[in-house]
Amino acid sequence: MPAQLVFLSGLILGYVAWLLCFGAYIWPRLKTLDLFEAQRAIATLHSFRFFGLVIVLPGVVGSHLPASFAPFAAYGDLATAILAMLALLSAKIRPLFWLFVVAFNVAGTIDILLDYYHAVRADLPSIAGELGAAYAIPVIYVPVLMITHCVAFYLLVRSQTVASRPLIGKAA
Repeated sequence: MPAQLVFLSGLILGYVAWLLCFGAYIWPRLKTLDLFEAQRAIATLHSFRFFGLVIVLPGVVGSHLPASFAPFAAYGDLATAILAMLALLSAKIRPLFWLFVVAFNVAGTIDILLDYYHAVRADLPSIAGELGAAYAIPVIYVPVLMITHCVAFYLLVRSQTVASRPLIGKAA
């Protein structure tokens, strides 16, 4: 099987597996939490994104991993992890917490989308073996990160919609 097909299959199956897991175990639990606790749980997961720095370590990844891909992806993950940690550290200062929640979700989503773009431009699927031990990041870890970003945005939008309903009802 060609490397591109193995990599793309792994990536797609990573999303499928996480969506199944998320639907069965994580989403039912998140729905029982208030918005603050749900966002705090999501921020906790994203605070571990510093792990993405591993793709700039020689010996962990192959020497032929495109230079246009690895540093951008690694430092985007680091920035997102720091923003998520700042959200967690500012939990007692709610306006600051919400600012960091939005910031890490926007930064993290943009990072993943740009990483996908750079991976396609660098033809990463055809040289996926160059990821070495870091191969697990895009096929196992990135799908749950993207899914939780989508859920975080959904919860934020839903809370705004729910909060505005009483105001709309009074105006009518």
